[in-house]
Amino acid sequence: IQNKHVGTGHSDITKFEWASNMHRDTNSTLIGHYDLTTYIAIAQGESIGRVRYQLLEKMLQPCGPPPVKQEEDEDAER
Repeated sequence: IQNKHVGTGHSDITKFEWASNMHRDTNSTLIGHYDLTTYIAIAQGESIGRVRYQLLEKMLQPCGPPPVKQEEDEDAER
């Protein structure tokens, strides 16, 4: 299934990676369907171009910066 659906994850995926994939999928769907983008623009009182720009910006780090890994924490303490 992963060959066909890349964002489905695997056994070693972290919660952060999974959440980022879900947010990116949602944002790309909202951008790709003009009617959904228009709906959001009307609800927010913004232009369609501004909403598209905001959704594209959210795709860079949809869940904020990645968490620090435990291995990096241990190296920093030494």
